[in-house]
Amino acid sequence: MKTYKHRIADELLRRKLLGKGAVLVQGPKWCGKTTTAKQVAKTLLDLGDPSELNNALETIQILPKRLLEGGTPRLIDEWQTIPEIWDMVRSEVDRRGEMGQFVLTGSSVPVDEEKRRHSGTGRFGWINMRPMSLWESGESSGAVSLSQLFKGEIFDPFEFSMDLERLAFLICRGGWPQSTFMKGELALDQARDYYEAIYKVDIHRVDNVRRSSERTRLLLRSYARNTGSATSFNKMCADIKENDNSSITYETLSDYADALKKLFVLEDMPAWNPNLRSKSAIQSSDTRYFIDPSIATAALSIGPNDLLNDLPTFGLYFESMAVRDLRTYADALDGNLYRFRDSSGLECDAVLHRRNGEYALIEIKLGGKDNIEKGAETLKSLSSKIDTERMKSPSFLMVLTGVGQYVYRRPDGVFVVPIGCLKD
Repeated sequence: MKTYKHRIADELLRRKLLGKGAVLVQGPKWCGKTTTAKQVAKTLLDLGDPSELNNALETIQILPKRLLEGGTPRLIDEWQTIPEIWDMVRSEVDRRGEMGQFVLTGSSVPVDEEKRRHSGTGRFGWINMRPMSLWESGESSGAVSLSQLFKGEIFDPFEFSMDLERLAFLICRGGWPQSTFMKGELALDQARDYYEAIYKVDIHRVDNVRRSSERTRLLLRSYARNTGSATSFNKMCADIKENDNSSITYETLSDYADALKKLFVLEDMPAWNPNLRSKSAIQSSDTRYFIDPSIATAALSIGPNDLLNDLPTFGLYFESMAVRDLRTYADALDGNLYRFRDSSGLECDAVLHRRNGEYALIEIKLGGKDNIEKGAETLKSLSSKIDTERMKSPSFLMVLTGVGQYVYRRPDGVFVVPIGCLKD
């Protein structure tokens, strides 16, 4: 029997259940939503099981409230297969007047959004789950805590080692929970199979619209080539024509991208819009990312050896993995992740901005003394442009690396931290 690996969502879910009648846990298939929800649930209605779904569809016509009966919290898995359940749960929460009654999990938005008539405000809490961060999968030591850095704590320098071979494997394997118990090619196969299921099966089930598997595959490949950039859909159409010798219209690409976002496959990063002293215009375009870097490498048939033989590409997909982890840690810190760029060419890979107004500026670099130096200079340049009379100064500046021999704080105050040491 596999040991349950602690998820950052565990504590988030327990806290939400104390203050809401129901909690929705949503995210991509196979990221661990149901397993995490089962840690707190007393009873289960598994609508992902075809036989249980068929029984539920009959029951809802005759005795609908029976679907909600059982010890609480009651877990309703893949709730979106019967969208009417949303309003049923909302009404039942109102009737009972108690917290922690239901946990709903979903790997896509409802097929018929109109059947969810009420937003659930005041009754529902929301949690987004992603594939595992390195801290959750056990591949980060967690020696450096973001929450402690926000409190102003510092640490003494110490040695750390993760080689490029290991890092390349972790990127291509991804954070899919089941694959973290596997080794070698067997672990890598899981991400490849997941990618194939997206365009061969899942794209046809998301919202009752019949879409082309081939066009979905082309879009996924283009997204993979443009990961970490603010490439427009028009440019992606041109990219597909140039690299795959196929054509796709803007409208089609936009529709397919929306469908993949409903499946929690794509998760673009919004732009950060701070108060600056500089008059440079801030760019507002979203940055393209997958929910997990392994989908991108699978889409391009890239394996660990390919990354080792192409360091610029390696750096690109390392950034994607770092964004995945930082997003998960941001959730635990009551924050969100953004990217900054302005018309002068100044960019910052990640800004972790908390609800209380605190924020950290983070540059992501695969490694190397020169790259770390460039990252630190970028952070200091952006920090100097922030109008601290209108917003807080950054809590800290960090260069997040893939590999590096030491974890330390530079004389200029910039932290240099390998990703294999980080946690929330």
